[in-house]
Amino acid sequence: MKMREGERDIDVPLVRRLIAEQFPQWAGLPVERLESSGTENAMFRLGADLVVRLPRHPGAVDDVRHEQRWLPRLGPRLPFATPEPLALGGPGTGFVWPWSVYRWLQGGNPVVGALTEPELLAKDLAAFIGALRRIDPDGGPPGYRGAPLADRDEEMRAAVAQLDGRVDTAAVTARWEEALRAPEYAGPPVWAHGDLMAGNLLVTGGRLAGVIDFGTVGVGDPAVDLITAWCLLPAAARGLFREAVDVDEAEWARGRGWALSIAVIALPYYWHTNPPVAANARHVIGEILAEAG
Repeated sequence: MKMREGERDIDVPLVRRLIAEQFPQWAGLPVERLESSGTENAMFRLGADLVVRLPRHPGAVDDVRHEQRWLPRLGPRLPFATPEPLALGGPGTGFVWPWSVYRWLQGGNPVVGALTEPELLAKDLAAFIGALRRIDPDGGPPGYRGAPLADRDEEMRAAVAQLDGRVDTAAVTARWEEALRAPEYAGPPVWAHGDLMAGNLLVTGGRLAGVIDFGTVGVGDPAVDLITAWCLLPAAARGLFREAVDVDEAEWARGRGWALSIAVIALPYYWHTNPPVAANARHVIGEILAEAG
């Protein structure tokens, strides 16, 4: 089911044609579509060692060159595997946007509620965030979610209104207003991934193996990367994660606000078109409201 205006039909024959036209050295490799709840890109495995990633709609097109530019700078400085761009494709027969070929990364997405090593995974996530924050931000692009939470207030309240009768809107509003009261970030811009949800993480043996989808990476308030505490980690591991990242009460509150706003805004939009995203949004809202109780 298409989720956005202008979303393209992308299938195996199209990917085969693009590869044959632009990268004939890989034309003989098998192509397999990868099932994903991702909203921005379609993914196809190419042979045993490669993956093709194509934007699904116009809003995801700029992310292609964004990743091609910044991943080579950031990836080598991070303690876990990240996508390695191998080729940049261009418009071709049946497709009008740029697209990428990456090296295949091992691992699977963690499953919320079924983590085998939640405390170790919490420490791994903190190590990734800490390493990313230590990279020199000079010249880095503004983070997609690096701005003040207040910038999302109008969109957030509109989404809450759409969820009347589906969630406890009074409780959600109270938690949102609590986040808005937290002091704004006053430090220097810092790198943040911007979308540390389960679908963008790879694990092996319960431990973090890799982080993918850097389309939202940029510099600003890094509190957005704390969303993984509510999107993925169980309540029992959240304190360990917070201690390992070493954040104060204001940043923790902003991170909670980011997690809540992303979930609330996504829920009515993806309620019917993307059940896994909607389910995680409901999970995040439930976890945050449970903390208030």
